[in-house]
Amino acid sequence: MTNFTTEADAISYIFRSMRRVGGAPHGPDDLTRDVTPTRRLLAATGLPSQPRQYAVVTGSKGKGSTTFITARLLQALGHRVGMMSSPHLVSWRERIRVDGQAIPEADFLRILGELSPEIDRIEEGLGEKRYFSPQGLFLGVALRWFDEQNVSAAVLEVGRGGRFDDIAVVPNQLSLFTPIMLEHPEQLGPTVERIAWHKSGIIKPYSTAYSVPQSPAVLNILQAEAEAQHTSFSWVAEKDMGVYLGPITGGQQIALGRYGEVNLSLLGRYQIINASLAVIGAGNMHGRLGGIPHGSEAYIERIRVGLGSLHWPGRCQQIDDHPLVFVDGAINDESARLMVESVREQLRLPVVSILSVPADKDYPGVYAALGGVSQHVILTETTRNPGLKFPEPTEAASLAGQYCQDVRFQPTIEPAVEEARRLAGRDGTILIVGTQSIVAESLGMWGMSFEQL
Repeated sequence: MTNFTTEADAISYIFRSMRRVGGAPHGPDDLTRDVTPTRRLLAATGLPSQPRQYAVVTGSKGKGSTTFITARLLQALGHRVGMMSSPHLVSWRERIRVDGQAIPEADFLRILGELSPEIDRIEEGLGEKRYFSPQGLFLGVALRWFDEQNVSAAVLEVGRGGRFDDIAVVPNQLSLFTPIMLEHPEQLGPTVERIAWHKSGIIKPYSTAYSVPQSPAVLNILQAEAEAQHTSFSWVAEKDMGVYLGPITGGQQIALGRYGEVNLSLLGRYQIINASLAVIGAGNMHGRLGGIPHGSEAYIERIRVGLGSLHWPGRCQQIDDHPLVFVDGAINDESARLMVESVREQLRLPVVSILSVPADKDYPGVYAALGGVSQHVILTETTRNPGLKFPEPTEAASLAGQYCQDVRFQPTIEPAVEEARRLAGRDGTILIVGTQSIVAESLGMWGMSFEQL
């Protein structure tokens, strides 16, 4: 058994197999990804050792938020709930939670050490080009932790696709689909139909699946997979989705069917879609778990309380009042436009946007969306993730200058925030938008912790 003394040592071990083959192989997931090592690990270690209800969440956007909201609602209904999500902001341990609490470092290190003999044995049997997925190792640790914590329900977020994702090896009786669109074409395919096929692979035989409204092409693929698996599949009709009513402090008020006018303590307008799906998903799982009757006033009140007590860091989050500061991890045109739409009613002039979008993301789209509402734009970078590459500053400033007359550059977030504070004054607005690394650094500057959600 390997004894790990720090989280850094543990993470190095988790990625060891992938490093051995030179990193994640390029190409389609159906040719490059293999969940067999994960299946072998779970079988050899008797994981999971306790029965529980599982939901698996996939989609192209909103799957992390839907995972979190579903877990939080189940907790509000009285269940002990495990959750896996990605990416993390500060610690890799944030990806594994029970009732919102990240797995403690001592338990993370201990459990990985206990699993290490079997991990080593499986890895030794892999061929030259095969590797043990880091996600599979996180899943092994999570399932052992959930067993130890007597978790009765677990909500797990798929990393990218679904059909060839390690998360999908759990026996989930519920599959949730957030909006599906073109993404990761190298790994998932060049058409939305092929991407939907990958994601539909989370559906298990004789189970239940729900989806938010999708294009007809996507719905056809999901329906076909559900029929092949003898699974009940329903999509949430537009009339059953929550409806935006107006802003409230730290969130928004929505109308949500039998739950009435509800305070949703998340700012992003897109969170209405995620919350609508999560309410249905949590209700489905609760029905198998038992407890408060679905039709009771107590059930309705628990859902209302759950939606009003959400804290999901870095997703269109307000972190200061004077100046007004919002942080969001938007890295493409659509997510940036939705972020702007979500906070537009609250903006106070002048607006200063700090933007940090890697070169392989849609930085032109983010510049266009944020530049259009900003009096000043500050471009910046981060060294938190050495793998991130950013557009050349002069070129980036020229592009952003098409949408905002005053564009500046600061090498890191600290001087960028200092300059933004000076430009915004006490009564203006600062919008910090970009990669998760810059979101994490920003929240850290405001002294925020992510151990408990």
